[in-house]
Amino acid sequence: MRLKISSDRILGSFARRVEELSGQHLLTCYQCGNCSASCPMGFAMDVLPHQIVRLVHLGQVEKALKANTIWMCASCITCSVSCPRGVDIARILEAIRFLVLKERKVADIYGPAQTPEELLQKAPLEGLTGIFRKFSV
Repeated sequence: MRLKISSDRILGSFARRVEELSGQHLLTCYQCGNCSASCPMGFAMDVLPHQIVRLVHLGQVEKALKANTIWMCASCITCSVSCPRGVDIARILEAIRFLVLKERKVADIYGPAQTPEELLQKAPLEGLTGIFRKFSV
């Protein structure tokens, strides 16, 4: 698949909205992967955190929004602490989550009832607590 990269696509309206909400400049991320390597929930993600940022860079918004990564993020900020460029990936993922929830107008996309038993046994308690806290009213 060929993908034409242009400044309009990289700095598209979705990316600008994420930057506005998160206070982070997406192009600061140079895809080193430290955030993904340090993520305690990375094993349960279908797309790693740095890859979500890259998808938004490339204007592949639908792929980014369909990934379970934004819901699996524990908001523990381990990714942000490990970033050599100081990018707060957790804030970026939170901004994306906010935009999805605002668009869909639902608050229970991923909750305890939808969690596979294997994940409940394997995932750190702090990670699961962070995930579920996002959906409490």
